[in-house]
Amino acid sequence: MNVFEWKEALAPLPYVAILRGLHPENTQTVIGKLCESDFRAVEIPFNSPDPLKSIEIAVREFGGDILVGGGTVLNSGDVKRVCDAGAQFVVSPNADQSVIETTKTLDMVSIPGVSTPTEAFAALQAGADILKLFPAENLPPLVVKSWRAVLPKELWLLPVGGITPEKISSYLTAGADAFGLGSSLFRSGSSSKDVAKSAQLFVSTYKSLLA
Repeated sequence: MNVFEWKEALAPLPYVAILRGLHPENTQTVIGKLCESDFRAVEIPFNSPDPLKSIEIAVREFGGDILVGGGTVLNSGDVKRVCDAGAQFVVSPNADQSVIETTKTLDMVSIPGVSTPTEAFAALQAGADILKLFPAENLPPLVVKSWRAVLPKELWLLPVGGITPEKISSYLTAGADAFGLGSSLFRSGSSSKDVAKSAQLFVSTYKSLLA
């Protein structure tokens, strides 16, 4: 998958659901609810119970409806394992050059985490496709606006960390393109009903902004 296909898939609803703590036995139910809410991408972090199994289930059951990625990927070996499980993109909390380069070698979309302009430009130099602004609590909209002025216009910025429905509008105005939704959407132990309710709140927020 290339970055243009990734952007096209997320254009109608630019949210990545971060399913940290997801158990394989709950994967089909949880992601099913997200698909019903029109989510276009899910990230299954490595610090979850048996993440590769969950990725495999997600790809098998929903691969035609939603993009599946591996998260908290910290080394090249895990990039390869995520690829073998069928993932289409790789997300990290940091910007490790070997992780970025391996991701691109395996034809997946690279989304490393950055928190300074220096890290941002180094990640782009290594081949990153999209930048995860992490933690977003330390990178408020005013900072994003400043970054937007110097980074390539076509580059997507993805704030992650503490993103709630109330923050979406100000980040979009500042120049963010998409959002990673973590504990405000899903946390370990969340019921499918909880996930559906939270998802609908985020979806309605975005649709109201478009209107």
